[in-house]
Amino acid sequence: MTDRSARSPFISTVLTLVWRDIVAEYRSREIVGGGAVFALLALVVFNFAIDFRQDTAEDVAPGILWIGFAFAGMLGFGRSFAGERERGTLDGLLLAPVDRGAIYLARAITNTLLMGVVELVSLPIFVGLYNVSVAWGALLLTTALGTIGFSGAGTLVAAIASNTRAREVLLPLLLLPLTVPVLIASVKASALAMGARPVEQLPWTQLLLGFDVIVIAASFLVFEYVLDPS
Repeated sequence: MTDRSARSPFISTVLTLVWRDIVAEYRSREIVGGGAVFALLALVVFNFAIDFRQDTAEDVAPGILWIGFAFAGMLGFGRSFAGERERGTLDGLLLAPVDRGAIYLARAITNTLLMGVVELVSLPIFVGLYNVSVAWGALLLTTALGTIGFSGAGTLVAAIASNTRAREVLLPLLLLPLTVPVLIASVKASALAMGARPVEQLPWTQLLLGFDVIVIAASFLVFEYVLDPS
């Protein structure tokens, strides 16, 4: 059993905020429900719209998969800070003696977990619909790394956009160019995972890992200035 007294105040704050966000999402099911419906709808529509052949499915299907994941994730990011501002709870959180970096990490972890739930629901349906063979270990690793990087950047951009009136437009305009490297790497690594080519997948996996470290470290350092209204 973990000794809570042995945790640093920073880690305890992050875990408390993550638990608070998960409980709020469990009660509303707003982000996971909307994201799952959007991702599944995208997979079904593309499956009927494109005439797949067995020899081309592994080249096209990963792009469709990550289109669904990316837009489902953006639905959640858009609500992560905008909802807090509408309810006034973000102002209360900022007035509390809480490290701004802890707020960022907690929200990034929550967004990653919620996006991960949507992906775990979507992946088996994707494999069944598109009839592709996958190396599950490699595909899950790629999905996890891609989701961490996308959520890390999305959390920062969502905080920036929440300060503006045109937040719904500004979020995708800022986020998609910023996350082009992680989306391309995720699509390439997923395609190789579906072809069971782990050696060729390694450079893309390393790129994803490097992007995750850089984007989370940079976002952690600048998050205090993003939330400061002055």
